[in-house]
Amino acid sequence: MTSPIRPSDIEANKHYLTLLSQSFPTVAEASTEVINLEAILHLPKGTEHFLADIHGESEAFQHILKNASGNIKRKVKELFGNDSRESEIQELCTLIYYPEQKLELIKASESDINDWYHVTIHKLVKVCRDVSSKYTRSKVRKSLDSDFCYIIEELLHERMDDSNKAAYVNVIVDTIISTGRADDFIIALSQVIQRLAIDQLHILGDIFDRGSGAHIILDTLRHYHSWDIQWGNHDILWMGACAGNPACICNVLRLSLRYANLATLEEGYGINLVPLATFAMETYGDDPCTEFIPKLLKGTMDGKNQLLTARMHKAISVLQFKEEARIFKRRPSWQMQSRCMLDLVDYERGICTIDGKEYAMNSCHFPTVDPACPDRLTAEEQALMDRLCHSFAVSEKLHKHIRAILTHGCMYAIYNSNLLFHASIPLNEDGTLKEVELYNGKRYKGLQLMKNIGLMIRSAFENDTECEERQYAIDYFLYLWCGKDSPLFDKSKMATFERYFLNDKETFKEEKGNYFKLRDNEAICDHILDEFGVKGSNRHIINGHVPVHASRGENPIKANGRLMVIDGGFSEAYHKETGIAGYTLVYHSRGFQLVQHEPFTSAKDAISRGTDIKSTTQIVEMSTHRMLVADTDKGEELRSQIADLKMLLYAYRHGIIKEK
Repeated sequence: MTSPIRPSDIEANKHYLTLLSQSFPTVAEASTEVINLEAILHLPKGTEHFLADIHGESEAFQHILKNASGNIKRKVKELFGNDSRESEIQELCTLIYYPEQKLELIKASESDINDWYHVTIHKLVKVCRDVSSKYTRSKVRKSLDSDFCYIIEELLHERMDDSNKAAYVNVIVDTIISTGRADDFIIALSQVIQRLAIDQLHILGDIFDRGSGAHIILDTLRHYHSWDIQWGNHDILWMGACAGNPACICNVLRLSLRYANLATLEEGYGINLVPLATFAMETYGDDPCTEFIPKLLKGTMDGKNQLLTARMHKAISVLQFKEEARIFKRRPSWQMQSRCMLDLVDYERGICTIDGKEYAMNSCHFPTVDPACPDRLTAEEQALMDRLCHSFAVSEKLHKHIRAILTHGCMYAIYNSNLLFHASIPLNEDGTLKEVELYNGKRYKGLQLMKNIGLMIRSAFENDTECEERQYAIDYFLYLWCGKDSPLFDKSKMATFERYFLNDKETFKEEKGNYFKLRDNEAICDHILDEFGVKGSNRHIINGHVPVHASRGENPIKANGRLMVIDGGFSEAYHKETGIAGYTLVYHSRGFQLVQHEPFTSAKDAISRGTDIKSTTQIVEMSTHRMLVADTDKGEELRSQIADLKMLLYAYRHGIIKEK
């Protein structure tokens, strides 16, 4: 029950109400908006989809958007399952997912295309009516193709079982077909269904690396109707490369070469790798670079290209170790000088000394390293580094994509009592929030740490940032990538050097931080949720970052349901490790469902053979009542708008503000 409006409220807010009156200049218009907003509060809550750690798997990602994690097929089965065969249901679903390509195949084989058009359009209208039922007409209208807006609206709101309108509806469909617009209409209708099936898309980090389609994913997201991202460590690495951090650039190149994925760099962003290839052949032409053979599927690269890739891989790795060491020494407060790995090598004996213990090197061929000053770049390395930095600096598409990530992203987000972040919140051993030093010795923890890291990241891209502070911010991308207390890493070390050059697997160990050790404790999760001000009895933390090993029986639902880890291994490189190919967490008006995906073959198979991603749905948490917009953050926002409009109505009716 709202408190009564008092004249003092109007006076205190008169300036704001005067501005509001420009949008609603009369009692009638303000009243209509109140009625509209009150009605919206009683609509079902829109469906949210949560994805994490996509890692460049663009085809699987796009297919999941197209099929709404299996939700569209479920609706089609509900509508037509009693009178359609499974093959017919699958064909209709494939048409919705890939309308342009599927239409071409159907037209080549269908004997009576006009009859097919007539039947199919009616079916698509029925599906569209179902997915649009929880939205206002205004919201649906905004989703419609401008060419067919009026026609689709008419078909959505007229029914064939109304004898007075049946002929009217049939004539509309017949005319669409007779005027040659059936294909365009089917494409438009399919795209509306896809769009309305997902109200809000949450990406919990790591769009980049491993897979070859990160740039395709970001092209898709830039034109997507509603999305947000919580930055992951791999996103931060690419953001650092875009900002001009040379160590981040080396890491980006190294990972691309490690997974034999150069498409994102060369085709996606126009990064010129010829200087690196030339340098690698000249410098490591007599080196087999065995440790640097890329991780790839057998038979996808011939021996000559594999060797060139391995030499490029080693060349950029050595450059990376040098560039990292220079930054670590420049930032002693990070306490990462122990990770200046080239300083720890005895080049004559082929020994690396870590924590006082000697380890034999499996290779000690470093033609560009001066033992007296291991992190000094040779003239040739510096020239190469300058060219690579320039290539990243002038990549217009990369800068557009990073700007989109900045615009839609942050370190954390809170939506409808769910706290979203990619990896961790730094904790002490006892589970209390850990203070972490940022710029100029200032220390932060929990909420303030995440907020201030977000501000620092943005300052690296702003020209009005003070020069020294901006350079620190650019350097800090490296700490976020591999620093012990980084909320995007949170491990004891990143053992890249050890994996390449040492045989003792004891040195490979990267001890996880306290968050990962304690996150199955419900009290710890509640403490973090309290810190971030997340309210509600059914509140949750939702994470990605660490793959869930489903094949070993690991449960993605932790801490008695307080925490959900949704990194199921989208990347092909993780499929053997996790046993699956990713998760989607779906939050609709009935509650939470976790959708577990099997590997996706290809869009080509989906179109020609009707294959779909096989998914298994697990009910995580169901609501005791169907959630409405009133139960969401949007509902709270709408109630605030209604209160403001009611104050404006009071001001109009009492002559405090004049109607226009």
